[in-house]
Amino acid sequence: MSHQSDHFPILGIQAFSEHRSKGCNLLFNELNGERSIDEPHKHDFFIINLFERGKGSHTIDFVEYQVEDYQIHLVFPDQVHQWVIEKETIGYQLMITRDWFESFLPALRFSASYYQNHPVINLSKDIFPTFLYEFQAIQKELDEENIFWELIQKRSELIGLLVSKSVEGVFKDFEVYHSNPIISKFLNLIDIHFKTERSVSFYAEKLNISANYLNIICKKSLNTSASSLIQNRILLEAKRLLKVSEMSVKDIVYDLGFYDHASFSKFFKTQTGMTPSQFKE
Repeated sequence: MSHQSDHFPILGIQAFSEHRSKGCNLLFNELNGERSIDEPHKHDFFIINLFERGKGSHTIDFVEYQVEDYQIHLVFPDQVHQWVIEKETIGYQLMITRDWFESFLPALRFSASYYQNHPVINLSKDIFPTFLYEFQAIQKELDEENIFWELIQKRSELIGLLVSKSVEGVFKDFEVYHSNPIISKFLNLIDIHFKTERSVSFYAEKLNISANYLNIICKKSLNTSASSLIQNRILLEAKRLLKVSEMSVKDIVYDLGFYDHASFSKFFKTQTGMTPSQFKE
C-alpha cells in the first residue's frame, strides 16, 4: 500500500474502491452523518469535499479548519489530514487518482501551494448549486453500466475551474501568488529538493536570479525570508513524519538531512517550542 520511500500510513484510492476495477480514476462518496479520522494519515490521491451542511473540524497539515455550510475543502496528495464531522453534516467527496490529478491541476489555474495555504473555500449560495449539479452528474455517470470516463474527467476539470473562479480575489494574498511567478516556482523547487538543499543560493541559481533578489521577492511578496520558506517545508515534513509515520526519530533525522539528533531537536524546538518527542505524543 505504501511506497518504499514513504513512511506514512498512506491510503491508495484502491482501498476505497472494493467493487471497482483497477481502472478506476475517480471515486464519489456521500458524507452523511458523523464520522471521524482520529489518527492523522495521508492519501496518495487528491480529495475535493463539497459540504452542503457542515459541522465539525477538519485538520489539514496540522492546521485546524471549521466545517461549515457551503464549503469546498481540498486535500492534496501527501497532505496529512484528520477530521471530526458531526451528525448534521451533508457532503459529497471526489477522490481523484494521482495520474488524473496531474491533468486536473491546470484546471485549478493557480499554484498548488496557494491552495495549500487556503484549502477551505467558502462558497456563495449562488454558486453552490452549480457545484452540486456537477458532483451529482459525476455520481450518476459512475453508476452507469459502461462508465464514460472522459466525460467524468471533463466534469472534474469543470469543478476545478469553478473552484478557481470561487477563490479569485477572495484571499488577501491572492495577488501575491500571481503577480510573481518566481514565488510559485521557488515553492515547487523547495518541494522537490528540501531534503538535500537548504541554501537559498541553490534555489536562486535554479531560478537564474541572485540569492539576494530571491530574498527581496520573498520579503516583498510573502513578508518572509527565502530561508524561512525552506525551513517551513522541512518543519512540515518533520511534523508529518513524527505524527504519521512508523519512523524512529533517528531515522527522521537522517531522512531530513540533519547532522545529528541534537541539531534536529534544536531546529524543531526553535520552530515549535516543543521537542520532537513531545510533538509525537
